[in-house]
Amino acid sequence: MKRNMFFAALFTMSIATPALAADVSISVGQPGFYGRIDLGNLPLPRVINALPVVIEGGESNRPPIYLHVPPEHAKHWKRHCREYNACGEKVFFVHEDWYNKEYVPRYQQSHAERHEDNRDVHREDRRDTRQDERRDSRQDERRDERRDDRREEHRDER
Repeated sequence: MKRNMFFAALFTMSIATPALAADVSISVGQPGFYGRIDLGNLPLPRVINALPVVIEGGESNRPPIYLHVPPEHAKHWKRHCREYNACGEKVFFVHEDWYNKEYVPRYQQSHAERHEDNRDVHREDRRDTRQDERRDSRQDERRDERRDDRREEHRDER
């Protein structure tokens, strides 16, 4: 009886755990993110392996990709390459400290600058929209005044 309850509890936990994990959203450029990294104009990172790791024969003419993965995944890459859609790719694994100390701050800074640029554009758009609304409002007022003037003229003619 106790054994059945144990397996029932274990089964329930295994079902509930993925649902809880799905609520957490971590994206690239945040500590704790694992996945492909776009280096952009950054210098080459500190990597764990000197030569790229390839599972299932990668194409030699494609450039290598850089991944930030947990150490267990790098150690047993053949088991985990599908999770990162990187089987058949030449892969370099970056060091955890390089990712956290170099990549994350630069990524966040570059995206903050882009976000600020977008905010400036949105401010200008809002300013233009307000000017357009004021212009439309003035035109509506003039139209209403002309309409009122015509009504008064029409009344006077009767």
